[in-house]
Amino acid sequence: MAKYILKRVGHSLLSLFVIVTVTFFLMRLAPGNPFAAEQQVVTPQIQEQLNEAYGLNDPWYEQYFTYVKNVATLDFGESMKYRGRSTNDMIAESFPVSVTLGASSLLFAIGFGVLLGVLSAMYHNKAGDYIATIVAVLGISIPSFVLAGLMQYQLGLQLGWFPISGWKSNMHVILPSLALGLGYMGNIAKMTRSSLLEQNTSEYVKLAKAKGLKKWGVVFKHSLKNALLPVVTYLGPLTAGILTGSFVIENIFAIPGLGRHFVQSINNRDYTLIMGITVFFAIVLLVAVLIVDILYVFLDPRIQLEGDDN
Repeated sequence: MAKYILKRVGHSLLSLFVIVTVTFFLMRLAPGNPFAAEQQVVTPQIQEQLNEAYGLNDPWYEQYFTYVKNVATLDFGESMKYRGRSTNDMIAESFPVSVTLGASSLLFAIGFGVLLGVLSAMYHNKAGDYIATIVAVLGISIPSFVLAGLMQYQLGLQLGWFPISGWKSNMHVILPSLALGLGYMGNIAKMTRSSLLEQNTSEYVKLAKAKGLKKWGVVFKHSLKNALLPVVTYLGPLTAGILTGSFVIENIFAIPGLGRHFVQSINNRDYTLIMGITVFFAIVLLVAVLIVDILYVFLDPRIQLEGDDN
């Protein structure tokens, strides 16, 4: 187990290095500069001083090695747009908001997705199956930003049930969490349904039923654990989708999260903030994928044996 985890950590570190390198060079290849909007305000001398202060006049290889060294110590530098504010402080301030939104969306997607999948499988080819499938397909088919606009108009403006923007109370969490999590809920529901239907035809389920165990008892005591293996595998990409999807949702609902900072940093060409947030998200996602891999080993011991063989 320790060997498997060390191997996965090594792969994660290599992936992080590649992400850091690609992000750095993409920023350097992007047209314009972070002080382009200020050229009408500041003199060329001040412009040159700003470039010198942020190391933009240094050769690219010096900038690259300096950046890699800073990332290794988790120092993402000072924002080029918000003078006097470090990228680390901005991440620390806004990331808890994104975590709250992401965690709420994850709970909604996993909880209701598994529930719909189980109901659909247990009432296969019946009304419950058809209703659950329609809900899942609608969730998958409608983009999150379209859902966000529809919910804001119908549930916020028309009915007045929820606030349509801001981040001041628990009520402000509901609409963005639903808009962000509904599509992933549909995917989880379809995976749970397919996997559970497959498990219900296996020999151990037939044996449990032959012993007199009720069908719901068979599901919750035996087949559901195995049926959730594809869902656990999906948790890594799901986490990635939730976090990156929040970029758009946070802007639509005016949520002061990390995704909103990221979009604004792109508009401002704030190199340090763009690279800092990108690398930080990469670290979070790689850690999430590593945790999912470890959980998968506990659920399916055969993977542990394969890791040991390697």
